[in-house]
Formats: sequence, C-alpha cells, structure tokens
Amino acid sequence: MSNLAVVKAAARKAAFACRKPLFEAAHPAQAAHLSAVLAGYRGVPLSGFMPIRTEIDPVPAMAEASAHGPVGVPVILQAGRPLAFSRWSPDAAMVAGPFGALIPEVADFLEPEILIVPLLAFNRSGGRLGYGGGFYDRTLELLRSKRPTLAIGFAFAGQEVDDLPLEATDQPLDMIVTEAGVIEINR
Repeated sequence: MSNLAVVKAAARKAAFACRKPLFEAAHPAQAAHLSAVLAGYRGVPLSGFMPIRTEIDPVPAMAEASAHGPVGVPVILQAGRPLAFSRWSPDAAMVAGPFGALIPEVADFLEPEILIVPLLAFNRSGGRLGYGGGFYDRTLELLRSKRPTLAIGFAFAGQEVDDLPLEATDQPLDMIVTEAGVIEINR
C-alpha cells in the first residue's frame, strides 16, 4: 500500500467517525438548501443518491426535483467502471444494489448533467474524500469529457476539513451544499 493510500485510509476512518454524530443530530429540513439550489436547474437531468450508512439524506430535494425533470440514482454495473444512472421517482420500487444502496427495480438509464455527490469529507477548494472506489471520479471525468457537468457535493457542514489527501485523478466539486448553506467554489 502506497503512502498516499495509507493517508487516505486514515482520513476516511477519521471522516466516518466525524460524520456519525452529525448524522445522529440530523433534522428533517437538512435538504432545504439543496432544494433551493436545484430549483435553479428545473428540468435538467440530475442524479441524486440513496443515502447509506451515515450520509446526509438528499431524497426530499430529489423528490421535489423529480416533479420538474428526470432524476436518477447511481447504479454500479462493474467495479473499476463509471457509474450508470437509473431513473428514480419517489414511488419507484427499489431493491438493494451493490454496497447496500437502493436502486430502482426496473432499470431505465439516463445521463445526468448534474450529480449530487456523497462524500466523507470536503474542503473549500472543491476537494472531496470519497469511499475509495473511484466511481464518482471516473464518472465525472467521463461526463465532463462530453459536456459541462455540475458536481454538487452534499454533506453535513461538520464534514469540512482544511486539508485532504488528493490525487490527480480526483475530480473536483463545483459546489458544496450543507444543511447550513451553499459553498460556491471559485476556480
């Protein structure tokens, strides 16, 4: 294991520990700022995510957005490959997918232009620490090679850190939304 891999593993462990009490103190209105951001992109195909473990819950904002345009959720088709996105609605029949995240029972794939991205930690430069599979990095690289694609990190405000162990392959976020507000990334 490389030195960077060891550093990233330690950062992930610390981030999980930090996120747990934030999740336990979460409130139902935590997606209000995300809803407000998405209202400015009505009709644009987007992907949210079905929360697992102690992730912040974007589903209320996804449900609101689904009334105005297509919303998908990520589907892992194969390790080491980009994600696919299957159309989701609040009443869609869901089944457990890889890693326990729910996916639509009936696949109906779409290509989003906005991705709401889960994370373990973030910084104000748009850096993101994920789970280590590289799925979102590969996916964002692919989508951004085709057209402008907006990556919105969605997390608890307490997941912000000053320093992240990042690699050249780590795709930056364009914006971070928390229960406390919106952080615009200036590049």
